[in-house]
Formats: sequence, C-alpha cells, structure tokens
Amino acid sequence: MKSYDYAHRFGIKRITWNDFAILATRLAELVEPFHPQVILGIARAGLFPATAVACSLRCELFPIRLSRRLNDEVVYPLPVWKVPVPSEVSGKSVVVIDEIADTGQTLSLAAESARSLGALQVVTASLISHSWADPAPKVSALVSDEFIIFPWDERVLVNGKWIIHPEIDAGMKAQTRNSKG
Repeated sequence: MKSYDYAHRFGIKRITWNDFAILATRLAELVEPFHPQVILGIARAGLFPATAVACSLRCELFPIRLSRRLNDEVVYPLPVWKVPVPSEVSGKSVVVIDEIADTGQTLSLAAESARSLGALQVVTASLISHSWADPAPKVSALVSDEFIIFPWDERVLVNGKWIIHPEIDAGMKAQTRNSKG
C-alpha cells in the first residue's frame, strides 16, 4: 500500500468539528488507563487531538514534528525530523498522538525516539487509523479505510480566497473515479 494513494480509500468521510470533539473525547478515554505524564503531539495536524487529550487528562504537552511534507506537499519518501522529542520524556509515561495513522511510520519513529530518550512507557495513539497502518497505533478513536477529510484541511486560503485544498480535491476525484468502477 502506497501512502497517500487516495484511490485505495473506500468512500469519503468528512469529519466536522463536532465529530472531532466526540473522537477526541473517546481518544482521551482510551489513553487515560495508561496514566500518561507527557503527551507528544505530532505537528501539524496531530496537535489538534494531542491538545484536546492533554487538556482532558491535565498532563504536559510537547509538540514534535516529523513529516514527509514541506510547505504542505509530500516531498520525502520517509518522515523527516523537524522538531525532536524533548528530553523531558525521560522517566515518564508518554503517549504519542497524531490525527491519522496511514502507514504507521510517523508514530513509530516518534515512539522509538521517546524510548531512546528514556521514556518508561510509550503508547502510540491516533484520532483515526487506517486498517493497513503497520505498525498500527496502540489506540485509535476510529478505524476507517475511507478518505478522511478533517475540518482543518478541507479549505486553504490562497491569494485572499478560500479554495478546496488541492490534496482534498485530488482525493475526492480519486474516490469519484473509484465509484464509477
């Protein structure tokens, strides 16, 4: 399975801000039994659920960044570190959170880094996960193989005008072609 190959998704699922609140609440409930002391939110979009969970569980939040993207376009074959895991994870129970687990690589690399810095326990979590994520996150609020459209991704501001995000547009077109068989 090639990452970002939207033609292999099955249907379209739009997540509203209300859906996000429900999913983030569920994610906090799933993460709470691990008694996290530190939440690592994978920037950019992973900070949405990470912040909600950290606030719900009243624990520390640290943003980290590793991504295949540069200026919102996929340019690297593997995730590249931009903001590393902080040393504050040493001796702590840590949960690494992202908004979606596609290949599972980003969460896995972040967890590996936290372990190498001495975290006592590291749990991976995502708001949504695809069934093909390998490794899959330990917890996920929803598993879906649909093309997921998050409310923060649907539109972008270009030259003073709101337009459909080009990647969302491409993904929706791929789904339309799939439905026509």
